[in-house]
Amino acid sequence: MDFRRIQAELNIVEQAKKYGIPVWQHPQFLFLVMGLLIAFSSLFMYALGVRLVSDPQVVALGILILTMVLLAIASVIERSFERLAEAARLKSEFVSIVSHQLRAPLSNLKWIADLLVAGKAAKNQKEYYGLLKENSTRMQNMVNDLLTVSRLQEGGMLTQEKSFSLEELVDGVVKNFAPVLKASNITLKVQQEKGLKVFADPVQIRHVVSNLLDNAIKYTGKTKEAMVKKSGKKRAITIISVVEGKKAKFTIKDTGVGIPQQDKKYIFQKFFRSANVIRHETQGSGLGLYIAKSIVERAGGNMGFVSKEDKGSMFWFTIPLSAT
Repeated sequence: MDFRRIQAELNIVEQAKKYGIPVWQHPQFLFLVMGLLIAFSSLFMYALGVRLVSDPQVVALGILILTMVLLAIASVIERSFERLAEAARLKSEFVSIVSHQLRAPLSNLKWIADLLVAGKAAKNQKEYYGLLKENSTRMQNMVNDLLTVSRLQEGGMLTQEKSFSLEELVDGVVKNFAPVLKASNITLKVQQEKGLKVFADPVQIRHVVSNLLDNAIKYTGKTKEAMVKKSGKKRAITIISVVEGKKAKFTIKDTGVGIPQQDKKYIFQKFFRSANVIRHETQGSGLGLYIAKSIVERAGGNMGFVSKEDKGSMFWFTIPLSAT
C-alpha cells in the first residue's frame, strides 16, 4: 500500500489532473526541471573551475555552495507553486461543491413554490412545507459553514472560554442524537470519566462533538448489510472521554465505511470529501472537519484520527483541563 501511495505521488500527470492544472505548472514537474538545471549548472561549474582554478578543493567548495543555493531557490519556487496549485484545487472544489449543494435545494424550493402559487399543492401542503423547511435548512447550514470558515481564517471568531463539564456536554449531544441513532439501528456506548471539567468555549466544543457524532452516524449507517453480516460486527459507535496528562481526550470510534489510504492526508482540508464518502452521501460541504480541527486548535488542543476503509474510523481531540 505504501509503494502504491508513493507511486501515485510520483505520477505527475495524475497529480496535475487532480489539481486541475497543466503538467508543466505542477510543482513536482517544476522541481524536476530545477533538479536537472542544478545538475547541469554543477557540471558546467566543475568544468569551468577545473580550467580556471588550480586548487580542486576550492572548485569542490564552490560547486557545493552553488548547489546549496540553487536547491534553496528551487525549494522556495516549488513550495510557492504548490500553494498556488492547492489554491486552484480548492477554488475548483469550492465552486463545484457550493453550486451543487445550493442548486439542488434552490431547484426544490422553486418547484414547491410554483406548485403552491398555482394552487396544486392543496392535498399535500404539510409535506411540501416540510420540504421547504428541509431545503432552506440545508442552504442555511451551507452559508453558516462558509461564514464560520471566513471568521476562522480572519481571526474574527469570538470565543467565550470558561470552565464546564465535558461529561454533561457530551451527554446532552448524545441525547439530541438519540432518535437518529435509533432510526439508523446503531448501538452507542459512552464511557466518560466522572467530573471531567475542561476550559474552552462550550458552544464551539459542542459543535465539534456534534459534528463528529453526526459523521459517525452517517457513515456507520451507510455500511452495507452484507458487510455487517460478513464481519460479524454490529453497527456501533463508542465515545470515550478521559484525562490524558493536562488535557481531556475525547475519542469517538465507529464501524463505518472508513477512509481510503490515499485520502487521509486531505481529510482536514477545506471542501475535501473522500471518494467513498461521496458514493455513500451526496450532501455535505467538506467543511465540517476543517472547522472542528480549527476550533480545537484555537482552544489549545489537537485533533487526529485513525481509519481503515470498510473497517471504521476513530477520531479524537484534546482540550485543556479546567484549573478549578
